[in-house]
Amino acid sequence: MPSAYCVRSLGAGLLPDLQSAYRAFHSTETAVLKVMSDILWAIDNGNLSLLALLDLSSAFDTVDHEILLRRLGVSYGLQGTALSWFTSYLNGRMWFIRCRASRSNPALLGCGVPQGSVLGPILFVLYTADLVRLIENFGLHPNLYADDA
Repeated sequence: MPSAYCVRSLGAGLLPDLQSAYRAFHSTETAVLKVMSDILWAIDNGNLSLLALLDLSSAFDTVDHEILLRRLGVSYGLQGTALSWFTSYLNGRMWFIRCRASRSNPALLGCGVPQGSVLGPILFVLYTADLVRLIENFGLHPNLYADDA
């Protein structure tokens, strides 16, 4: 199998090639075709084929800010002003619960990427990019779609 890293829109090596969604020419259709192709290839070659699906529930809410910022610095080379901007974007966010006229005390949010923003999906994909390599290390053929693997 070819290397899992290659990107058209953000530059070579940033996003896993097997990550569908959030990028041009990587749709639901291409994800399904890739999975079907892998299964048929395995069967045609007399190999065992097993499909395991991983749905990361509330995935965007589970992104640890410290780990993401470290990955942006170490894995993707962000530093200086760019890394400071992401730190400012993620840190210091507050949340509270409101029910009718009642509201809880605000609390600091230590994880999660803002949903509904353009950066949310990309930050999640960068956060989970090593999942492809981890799965491949076990001799398996992964495919990721949005927050599913």
